[in-house]
Amino acid sequence: MATIEITDLNDPRVAMFATLTEAQLRNRLEPGNGIFIAESPKVIAVALDAGMEPLALLCERRHIEGDAASIIARCGDIPVYTGERPLLASLTGYTLTRGVLCAMRRPVLPTVEQVCRDAHRVVVIDDVSDTTNIGAIFRSAAAMGIDAVLLTPTACDPLNRRAVRVSMGSVFLVPWTRLEGGLDTLHRLGFETAAMALTRDSIPLDDPRLAAVDRLAIVMGTEGDGLPHSTIAAATHVVRIPMHHGVDSLNVAAAAAVAFWQLRR
Repeated sequence: MATIEITDLNDPRVAMFATLTEAQLRNRLEPGNGIFIAESPKVIAVALDAGMEPLALLCERRHIEGDAASIIARCGDIPVYTGERPLLASLTGYTLTRGVLCAMRRPVLPTVEQVCRDAHRVVVIDDVSDTTNIGAIFRSAAAMGIDAVLLTPTACDPLNRRAVRVSMGSVFLVPWTRLEGGLDTLHRLGFETAAMALTRDSIPLDDPRLAAVDRLAIVMGTEGDGLPHSTIAAATHVVRIPMHHGVDSLNVAAAAAVAFWQLRR
């Protein structure tokens, strides 16, 4: 472990924790060199357990021999940048959760075929851009036994720092990738698709026909616009969650948790 004291907010060695945008961290031009930021000892531990490669740590000085000690020990010979709490908060723009961040190598995404090979319940996240919702959906997916998560190209990056933190590391527990080819790709792989949408011909979530499906993809859209009409038309089923008291819909993360539980295999 090499502990390096940070005194300059413009130190290029810690740009990954401070000035680089999420797009720059992803490094779309060279995906193999992309990184992501994991925050808090618990989340970092889950990432390490899942085989993620640590590159550098940013840690408040008081946590080096405290909350972050076990993480530092597990990360081996990587730099540990440190400083006082106010300095690091100024550097990152926020107060570090439990005093530690870890920059990690971004893994190469598997193919849809790979993540779906042995899957029976998957979720498709269509165009959801809120990082909190993405993190919460992943946490529910892990808890409710969803086998894989597929995101359309316009959906938020699950390895966004906030999404990772909200998921409590669940983004490392459930296989995921991008779905480029639409629902037809899943149909070719033997899945029926259930678009969660409020339409006149939608069936209730507790319809027994849904629970009987062997391989089912649950398709979740944005809260405002919902799923595109083309996606709804392409789905095998259109499904609604029955509501009471005039409530028309749930937050997408809450709706996902309800659907995952009801449609579990």
